[in-house]
Amino acid sequence: MLLKKLDRYILKKFLTTFFFSITLILMIFIVFDIKDKLATFSGNDIPLKEIIFDYYLMFIPYYGNQFSPLFIFISVIFFTSKMAQQTEFIAILCSGTSFARILRPYIIGAFILSFSSLMLNHFILPRAFKIKIGFEDKWINKNYNNDEQNIHRKIGSNRLLYIESYDNHTNTAYKVSLEDVVDNKQVYFLSADNMHWDSLSSEWILSNVRERKILVQDRLDTLQNTKPIYKQTNTYTASKKLKLEFAPIDMWRDESKIETKPFFELRDYIAREKAKGSNRIELYEVEQYQRSSFPFATFILTIIGVCVSSRKVRGGVGLQIALGLFISCIYIMLMYVFKTIATTGFASPLLGVWTPNIIFSFVALYFYKKAQK
Repeated sequence: MLLKKLDRYILKKFLTTFFFSITLILMIFIVFDIKDKLATFSGNDIPLKEIIFDYYLMFIPYYGNQFSPLFIFISVIFFTSKMAQQTEFIAILCSGTSFARILRPYIIGAFILSFSSLMLNHFILPRAFKIKIGFEDKWINKNYNNDEQNIHRKIGSNRLLYIESYDNHTNTAYKVSLEDVVDNKQVYFLSADNMHWDSLSSEWILSNVRERKILVQDRLDTLQNTKPIYKQTNTYTASKKLKLEFAPIDMWRDESKIETKPFFELRDYIAREKAKGSNRIELYEVEQYQRSSFPFATFILTIIGVCVSSRKVRGGVGLQIALGLFISCIYIMLMYVFKTIATTGFASPLLGVWTPNIIFSFVALYFYKKAQK
């Protein structure tokens, strides 16, 4: 499909207005962020290279993508209302062009931006966020320390792990116990003073290991005349290497664990957590679904923006921008409300994340029917 002169005209205005506005707001954010963190940067003697490449170079795409639906909406309202004030829409409609035809370059622009946002959310931003959060934990958060106590994890279909405390600086767990339970019966138990992560072999090295195995013997108990009977073996090892379905990443903050994972890694991680019986599945699934629903909002807000601002009104551009900001604030509020509802388990994550888009799809349909034809 070749772009006509009208398509190129509107699409150029759409994209240039959006990139100008988002660049401007990001520059303002960077200035305020530098002002806020200048003492930290200078006080910790952070290398300039790390500040630029590990923080601000990751800062720009992350926050640019976060604000993109809002600024797409504002951009559409801004340049479309200016076109309406200059009676350009009246001229276009009087030439026999339908309102649906006018919408085509807006939809093309929305598709370009939403597809870019989708790729960023699923594949590029997780890697950028991993670098950014690593920088923050190293220099700004003072090497974030895990302060959980008495940690319980289900790390397999029949395996339970208990840790009294965990030091994420050294990737060391203290007072460790491991238990295998089959048919509600304990068949294996291990305890160790500590275990340390070996990054080369991706295994844990346990110290002062005491193991107890409970074996079922398929023979009669001559005293009770019943079977089966159980035999217990105990062993002690000063040091032991063990591969577990548990790694240092499992002790990261939740946002670090899920926001740093690209699409396929996040999908596999959620599947493993479901198998372990994790109680944080809703949080992980909300992140997974939100990465797709957030870019889709671009289409809805673009249609609403065109319909609201394509009519010439007495209040001028200011009134239309104010109306647009009011609508976008309602959308953002609903997005966070339903995200919270989904995260707390009161609604399914898929429904909770997509509900604001569903509601505003009807809002977009209403404005489209009321738009100047």
